[in-house]
Amino acid sequence: MRPRFSLATVVLDCPDAHALAGFYRALLGWEVKLSEADWVLLRNPEGGTGLSFQSEPGYRPPVWPELPEKQQKMLHLDIRVDDLDEAEGYAVALGAVRAAWQPQDDVRVLLDPAGHPFCLFLT
Repeated sequence: MRPRFSLATVVLDCPDAHALAGFYRALLGWEVKLSEADWVLLRNPEGGTGLSFQSEPGYRPPVWPELPEKQQKMLHLDIRVDDLDEAEGYAVALGAVRAAWQPQDDVRVLLDPAGHPFCLFLT
């Protein structure tokens, strides 16, 4: 018998939790469920695992693609979309940047305003 475990949220460290939460709130259409000085929790109104943001004064953005001796990404988000071009344009208008290196034709790698890579892919 094992104890019960349930993944509640994924936390992204960043220089400004409120700014990055605002980006993902607009991108995903999720709701702010908890907001503190250095912490914001977003939840999908349809349910599921949340996405949180924590301000870290010493935050260093990762390098994409990874390079030796540089800050490595710890994770990235995969986000399903209906139209790659439209979704990329919307994300860029919100403050994302298209990554210079795109490893696949059917996936778009973007960097959020704090430099975290995330991937858009078709449903």
